Amino acid sequence: MEDGKIVQLYWDRDEQAIPETADKYGHYCRTIACNILGNREDAEECVNDTYLNTWYAIPPHRPMVLSTFLGKIVRNLAFNRYKANTAEKRGGGEVTAVLDELAGCVSGRQDVEQAYAYQELVRAINDFLGGLPAEKRNIFVRRYWYTDAVSEIADRYDMTAAAVSMTLKRLRTQLRSYLIKMGYAL
Repeated sequence: MEDGKIVQLYWDRDEQAIPETADKYGHYCRTIACNILGNREDAEECVNDTYLNTWYAIPPHRPMVLSTFLGKIVRNLAFNRYKANTAEKRGGGEVTAVLDELAGCVSGRQDVEQAYAYQELVRAINDFLGGLPAEKRNIFVRRYWYTDAVSEIADRYDMTAAAVSMTLKRLRTQLRSYLIKMGYAL
């Protein structure tokens, strides 16, 4: 079913919207949640919560790109679950690695958390990514949005894991330099 028709089902409060969403985007949402959580059961709960949150979010929202809308919801839910799961214990996995890798580029300083500064930071990162060649941008997004493992990215782009790691390291360095040039104190 087309995304516009699925969104219309939500607007019409037709319960068929949820199974249609699950049929079309269930695997996509599970992949995002599993990459973040590393636990199939927790990921499945996040996916189910995504459908519920989507039900309450549409209306009033009418997403232009349903996959992105769902991806953002499931990603936020999975990160919240991850934080709750690791509040008392430190786990390994891709999320810890991803957050450690980006720690040098984007800090958690108080001024960045303010709404305007946050939006400006998002805009700056998007501008940086927009200036990259498509493959490098995709590698960056696969790692830092979808939290794909380096080995998965290497397989996807027919590269070695070492080459992907080096590409990511260089991109982080470039991002850091770009953000400093844009006036962000890192």
